[in-house]
Amino acid sequence: MNDFPLITAHTGCMGTPDNSAASAETGIAHGADIVEDDIRATRDGTLVLSHDDGITFADGTEGSLSGMTLAELNARLAKPLQLLEPVLKSVADAGRRMNLDVKADDVIEPLSDLIERLGLLDRVFLSGCQFPRAIAVSECNPRLGKLLNVDVNAFIDTPYPDAIKKLCEQALAAGCFGVNLPYQIVRPSLMEAARDVGLDVYVWTVNEEPQMRMLAGMGVRSITTRNVDVLARLKRNWSLEGQDES
Repeated sequence: MNDFPLITAHTGCMGTPDNSAASAETGIAHGADIVEDDIRATRDGTLVLSHDDGITFADGTEGSLSGMTLAELNARLAKPLQLLEPVLKSVADAGRRMNLDVKADDVIEPLSDLIERLGLLDRVFLSGCQFPRAIAVSECNPRLGKLLNVDVNAFIDTPYPDAIKKLCEQALAAGCFGVNLPYQIVRPSLMEAARDVGLDVYVWTVNEEPQMRMLAGMGVRSITTRNVDVLARLKRNWSLEGQDES
């Protein structure tokens, strides 16, 4: 029996708001090994949890997160933006890791600086990196761990074996330790190809138990889910099943 995958709490897990401290805390409380959040930077380089650059102010008008300073944004928002640093510290203090989903290239340098300053290289890795961004991360700081995000179009436009080959080649060329992809793309041949070259397979976003069980059986390294409690329960049962077999 394969080792059970790492449990990654998708931002907004268990009904909490996306990209919130509450989501990270809830994921950890329910058994997550990894907390995933989306990362963007304000104009003055402050790292915040946010999926989109576009932002709606308290008066209903809209603006650009990357085009304004943190102070300018918070002055017009109904509630302040969630800063990355305190969430990162709390996750590290809990002995867990963070998967930081990089949403723009302007995040890379300040993110590298923050991680190095806090001494948390072993507690953080980056996702959201297709090949050009993965190369940019390596050029900025080769010490940062990262996953290569799959180009889904490659698996639509290219024969599956060729898409696998290119994915693995790019991941290795960019210095990635694994690949990150929607679970629907995963097949045994992809698992075998990744395993042959030493790449971990991280999958997202899996919210139903049958799919969780199937992917765990295939040997993926991590499953990202909003339903952390379901995956954690499956992990406990998986351990019991393994004991029964021994």
